[in-house]
Formats: sequence, C-alpha cells, structure tokens
Amino acid sequence: MSVVKSQNRFMATSRVTGATAVRCATGLLVLCALSACKKEPQAVPGQPAAGAPTATQAAPPQQAVSARVQAMSADQLREAAGKALSEQRLYAPAGDNAMEYYLALRDKQPDDPAVSSALTDLQPYALIATEQSISRDDFVEAQRLYALMDKADPKAPALPRLKTSIATAQQAAAQRVVDAETQTEEQAKRQAELEKERLAQQQAAQQQAAEQLATQQAAQRAAAATTTPPPQPAAQPTATAPRQPAAQPAATTTPPPTPQPTPAPTAGANQLRPISTPTPRYPIAAARTGQSGSVQVEFTVGSDGSVTSARVVEADPPRVFDRDAIAAVKKWRFEPVGSPITTRRTIAFKPGSN
Repeated sequence: MSVVKSQNRFMATSRVTGATAVRCATGLLVLCALSACKKEPQAVPGQPAAGAPTATQAAPPQQAVSARVQAMSADQLREAAGKALSEQRLYAPAGDNAMEYYLALRDKQPDDPAVSSALTDLQPYALIATEQSISRDDFVEAQRLYALMDKADPKAPALPRLKTSIATAQQAAAQRVVDAETQTEEQAKRQAELEKERLAQQQAAQQQAAEQLATQQAAQRAAAATTTPPPQPAAQPTATAPRQPAAQPAATTTPPPTPQPTPAPTAGANQLRPISTPTPRYPIAAARTGQSGSVQVEFTVGSDGSVTSARVVEADPPRVFDRDAIAAVKKWRFEPVGSPITTRRTIAFKPGSN
C-alpha cells in the first residue's frame, strides 16, 4: 500500500505524461509479474482451472480492442488509461485495461509519442500473461492477449513463438482428451472380455458338474443292480417258490445311498468361495491424473452367495474410488453359505491395473 501511495503522490506531483505513468506503474509491478511466472497460475472465475485440459479448440482470435473502447473519445481514453494504470489493470480484464485504451487512443492519435511509448512499456507484461495462459491451457485468454500484442506491434519478435506455442498446446490438450476417451473404450472392451470369460467358465463348470452327476447316478444304478439276487433256475421245483418272500428283504435291500454332492452351504459355512469378482471400473478423472488409491469395503454375503449390502469403511483418498468400489462389490458372487457372512476386503486402484 505504501508503494502505491508513493506512486500516486509521484504521479500527482510530477504530472507525468501517459508513457511516464506506464513506466511508473509497470516498473513497480515488474518483480511481482516476474515472480508470478514461477508460481502456479491462480484460477480465474469464468475460466478453466490451471492444468485442466479442454476438449475443444479455442475460439478464433478475438478483436484486440472492444467496440465499447473504440467508441470512446480521445480524452475519455486517456483518462481511462490513467485510471487503469493506477488500479494495476495493465492488460486485463478484457474491455477495461490500459493496453486496450492506449491502442484505441493510438488509432485516434497515431502521432502521439507518449501513447506509443506506453504501449512499448506494456508489451513485456502482456507477453508474460500470454505464456501463463498457455501453460494453464486457457487458450481463449491467450488468443486475446496475443491479439493485443499483435495490434501493438505486429513485428514483435515474440509473436511467431507465441503463435506456435498456442497451436502446439491446443493440439496437446486435444490429444489428451482423445487418449482419455481411448482409454475409456479399452477399459469397456476389457470389462466385456472379462464378462465373456466369466460366462464361459461358468458354463464349462456347469457342464463338468453335470457330467459328474450323470456318472454318479449311473454308478448308483449299477451298484443297485448288483445287489439283486440272480433268478432261480427253471429246473427247480415249484416248492421253492414260497421261500421267495423270505428272500425279498435281501432283494429290496439297497446299499447306503452314495452321498450326493455336499451342498455349498455346509462346505462354506465359515469360508467364502468366490465365483465371480468383477474388477472395479477405474474412474476417468483419476485415470487422467494417474491417481492411485485403495478402498476398504465391508459387505455381507447372503445364503445364496450374492452380496446383500456393502459400505465403505476406509478410503485413501476419500470419495475418489468409493462409488466404483461399491458398484463392483455388489456384483460379486460366491458359493452359497449356511448363513449370511459379513467380511471386509481392500480394493486397490492403480493406473493401468484394469
């Protein structure tokens, strides 16, 4: 505040021209502007956050000077430019900054050296702001600042490099979006393949079980047939016929039945045996940033082997993978159990794991 007050007193006492005012205002801000280049850009309301890629290309370069500013008189422009400098609005916001006012004033008074000098002093700061906009993928703002610089000095050495940087950054952002969409499609295909494999394995297991069951039933029928007494010879006297009732118990007596396949409820009463545990879907937002984590889920398996309830016990980081972990666990299937079982499992999420 003391620096600004000193600047205002200096400007009021000296009554400097527009170009001198620019040098005074921008000179005091040079250290702040240069240091801002080394820091992470702050989010600007209404603009994309720093580092957030955009799926669409930026709009064509905007008009350097807004129509409202162009419609102002020379005196109004000079007064607005001085006020913008005192309030440190060197190149932003659009339509209300010193650079636009001086550009419009130069159109009306092209021979004013003070105006030309002021624009020359403002150019380095517009260049810094343009590079910052490119670094945070804010291509609309980068194009606006580029248009200001191009109008101020079409032969500025930095313009070709800035134009190339903007185009390259736009292509990189678009490619990131394409890569993310491709990864999502690959994950969907992988999930479909896993589901197909699961169904094939289940079908093969059921076919094998059916064959085993048929073999067991055939063995039982064969065993029952061997216990039946052989038929009496035809030459035996009919007197032996009355003894047949006494032999009936032996004929009807069958060996103890072969144990049927033990139902899963008693075999897995205290142990869960998974049948199908689909892999959780990897969140797209986490995939873009390469974020990993884990979720501990507590769930209850009903007697029929399906998951009846599930909840998140612990997650690192919170609320990033919770929804996908719960959705996957609810699709899990186990062999039937004697009674509902509640257990916990930790699901790890790593980039490229699914």
